[in-house]
Amino acid sequence: MSETRQTFANLAHWEIVFWYCLIAISTTIFAWGVVRLVLKYRRGRPATRLDNIGRRVLRTARVVFTHAWIRRRDTTTGLGHAFVFYGFLVLFIGTSILGFQDDFAGPVLGFHFFRDWFYLGYSLFLDVFGAALVVGLVVLAVKRGILRPSRLDYRRPDRTEGEVDRRPWVIEDWAFLGLIFFLALSGFLLEAFRIAETNPSFETWSPLGWGLAQGFRAIGVQGQTAESAHFVQWWVHGVVALGFVAAIPYTKALHMLSGPANVTVRDDRAGKRLPPLPAGVKPEDVGYARITDLTWNHLVSLDACTKCGKCHAACPATATGYPLSPRDLILDLRGVAADSAAMQERRSILGDPIRPETLWSCMQCMACVEICPVGIEHVPIINQMRRSLIERGEMDPLLQSTFETIYTSGNSFGEPKRKRARWAKELEFELKDVRKEPAELLWFVGDYASFDPRNQRATRALARVLDHAGADFGILWDAEKTGGCDVRRAGEEGLWASLAEENIRTISGCDFERIFSSDPHTFHTLRNEYPDLGGSWTVLHHSQLLLELIEAGTLVPAKRLGYRVTYHDPCTLGRYNGVYDAPRQLLAALGCELVEMPRNRDNSFCCGAGGGRIWMKELKPEGTQRPSELRIDEAVSLGGVAYFVCACPKDVTMYEDAIKTSGNQGEIELRELSELVLESLDLAPLAAVGGPSGDEEGDAP
Repeated sequence: MSETRQTFANLAHWEIVFWYCLIAISTTIFAWGVVRLVLKYRRGRPATRLDNIGRRVLRTARVVFTHAWIRRRDTTTGLGHAFVFYGFLVLFIGTSILGFQDDFAGPVLGFHFFRDWFYLGYSLFLDVFGAALVVGLVVLAVKRGILRPSRLDYRRPDRTEGEVDRRPWVIEDWAFLGLIFFLALSGFLLEAFRIAETNPSFETWSPLGWGLAQGFRAIGVQGQTAESAHFVQWWVHGVVALGFVAAIPYTKALHMLSGPANVTVRDDRAGKRLPPLPAGVKPEDVGYARITDLTWNHLVSLDACTKCGKCHAACPATATGYPLSPRDLILDLRGVAADSAAMQERRSILGDPIRPETLWSCMQCMACVEICPVGIEHVPIINQMRRSLIERGEMDPLLQSTFETIYTSGNSFGEPKRKRARWAKELEFELKDVRKEPAELLWFVGDYASFDPRNQRATRALARVLDHAGADFGILWDAEKTGGCDVRRAGEEGLWASLAEENIRTISGCDFERIFSSDPHTFHTLRNEYPDLGGSWTVLHHSQLLLELIEAGTLVPAKRLGYRVTYHDPCTLGRYNGVYDAPRQLLAALGCELVEMPRNRDNSFCCGAGGGRIWMKELKPEGTQRPSELRIDEAVSLGGVAYFVCACPKDVTMYEDAIKTSGNQGEIELRELSELVLESLDLAPLAAVGGPSGDEEGDAP
């Protein structure tokens, strides 16, 4: 017997014709589903996302084939999904090869390659990867059905129990898993019945099918019995497979297409650099108020969601009971987008299904965007809906008051501009006014570092460290205004643009080489967003600058501190800008022993202040902890840690308070990075040098 097999063995001519008719029907249903999706996406707003297409395709290939995004923080699921992915892919390619032989190579070219060594290798390869597919499915089923991690729990933080029926989601998940499992097992059965019929020796190259066939033959399933079983199984497997193909654009299987597509069109800097308001935009068209306001790529991302819940598990708002789950928000929007009537009528999505308190719960920390395995841009979508709410005047009264304060005073504290540099009056030296004399470094201090009493201590510490190192630096004094990062992330794009333009004009009139700030929010917007308005400079975070001075030998610690500390990665410094190593290297240079919290670096937990939340009322349920309190508990649980080290003024404010409210006073103490550096220099305290008093006059030179 030749080392090959016939695809349509034991099928009559009319049955083969009928099979091809079924293929045509399945393909037509699939194609119509894809057309409907394309038409839906075309109803979204335009977006420029197809630049550098070659680089984008290469990125997608890397992400898809390495499973790099799926494996993050859940190796077991990543491995299981990889088995399913490669098993399914190889079986699909194997089916395509068979179709190419039967429908083109043989009848058209007269070339028959599906035999001998090729067939034997083909059989072994498909058996191995078919087995991998089954193993992967078992892993995912155990994860979902037995281990049941919280991220796969569909209970919602923004709805009461029973308010939303999520059983269809559960059914869809298991149906998808079960259908692939059925296709894999029925494929092995099909192979086993075929082998059991005649039992050719070369079919040992299909080890699983061969083994199963020997079992069937042992119980009498061979010859005509096996042939009849093979005939039935051929049609069962084939029809279910064609049904699966037809269903792809209409079911969870769509993520096989939309996931890679979304990774391709994803913005590399999603959330890190928000889009400006289009020129001449009408007030009613600001942001996302209707589903058709979403850009086409954001509509694609809604369909890419696999309900894996990684964003749900990473979200600090969800973890602390705020009425927000990034997963549920995306799926609510997907439900609206799937409603053709909603797409036609352009009815509002704000209020129903997306409640304002859901949007205001977001801390814009980027944890959801950073962990999403298919590249969904939750933060930009939320920000756009916030813009629409602000345009309507639907916002927290405290937030609105803060915006008004910033507009009138230039800072979020409502202080007169002459007081911005009052913190410097206790220093034993005069700070340069960079508006009047050149300096190598321009220090953009920021609101909290300038006005908050606790943060002023850290600000003065940084000034003394830089002076001791002989750094040539100065500030803008009363000309500095709020950088605007959180203003923008709260949704007030117009106010942010106004602040940015004024700061750019002021900074552009100064003579300096580089800018630095101890505020990651200011650091971020100066570095990544001001360039869009013409303000392009080299921008440093103070941790980078201090490390640079130590490495250059201009800043030499007088003693090793020897403290056991933990360090909190600020969201805007870490996830937004990738600055993780500089603060840690600085702590090591000071002689501190760093004990990492379980959630660190890109998995750091938000303090709860970002995205304007620091200016809003609490939305968490009564009796639950704030994100900052959970974080302090996490630090204390490490045991024996003396200091909780911060590198952000808002973190200083949030965690100083959280240490008290969480009942951990005496257990741990907060230190800003600059304070530790100053301590290592062993300088005399300010009280000993007797700085001038801070009267009302003469605050700004």
